[in-house]
Amino acid sequence: MNNKEGNNRRGGSRPNSSRPNSSKPKPPMAKRAQGPKKVKPEVKAAQEAAAEKFRKQNTPAKRQKASDEIRLNKYISNSGVCSRRDADIYIQSGNVKVNGVPVTEMGYLVKINDVVNFDGVVLTPEKKEYILLNKPKNFTTALDEGQEYRNVLELVRGSTNSKIAPVGRMDKNTTGLLLFTNDTDMIRKFSLPNQKSSKIYQVSLDKNLKFEDLEKISKGLVLEGHRVFVEEISYIEKEAKSEVGLKLRTSNVKVVRSIFESFDYNVLRIDRVSFAGLTKKNLPRGNWRFLTDQEIINLKNS
Repeated sequence: MNNKEGNNRRGGSRPNSSRPNSSKPKPPMAKRAQGPKKVKPEVKAAQEAAAEKFRKQNTPAKRQKASDEIRLNKYISNSGVCSRRDADIYIQSGNVKVNGVPVTEMGYLVKINDVVNFDGVVLTPEKKEYILLNKPKNFTTALDEGQEYRNVLELVRGSTNSKIAPVGRMDKNTTGLLLFTNDTDMIRKFSLPNQKSSKIYQVSLDKNLKFEDLEKISKGLVLEGHRVFVEEISYIEKEAKSEVGLKLRTSNVKVVRSIFESFDYNVLRIDRVSFAGLTKKNLPRGNWRFLTDQEIINLKNS
């Protein structure tokens, strides 16, 4: 085969080739997927403002409490029948009516002149009163001790028209600070065994308190299956060893008496000289006074 023929073969076309002819038109390329268009900040802000306006227009306005309105549970608590917490339970159970209509809504607002029927009884709300008495001897908080000893309510008679009650109990031989109130929440608070506020008592015994007994009491003790924590105990300065100062959290005077009786001492007198930060300063025996606003706040936070 001569060179010319070979050259023609190398330069000629290849009819049997599977390679596409470059002269044919190529199919169009698929468009690349594009993400969502970015919204300009000022447009986004306008959209959010419009959405918020729409929400407010379609949300019922919350009724503002008027100056002569209070919550229903507070109204019930002010009447002295129970605490706010217990009032909520009665409301939810459908046992409270306002102007003849049952109310089960929490936070319901009532006016002072509304007729509130609580479990079949029409209530009369009262202003909260707080009175501090320096109780003398021969008066008791009990109502069933006969006519021999007079009730402590006689000592605060005329102080208020509200139905007040003493906080805690005191027998005839116990003297000192006694709080009266119609605030059922506060009465309940100081009746709890785990209350945080301290009380100080001066205790007169029938004989000198032994130092080893004083140390044992200071470490706490168990009375009737309950642990009693004593914050502080000491002899009264410049007094006989039978005069003892005791600081603990309970407002139950019976516990104070039981502490010393468990060590075979007879308690002659108990005088409560401090109650949750309140003292007998400028309050002679047998006299009473109203608490100041700051003292009330301190009591509620104690």
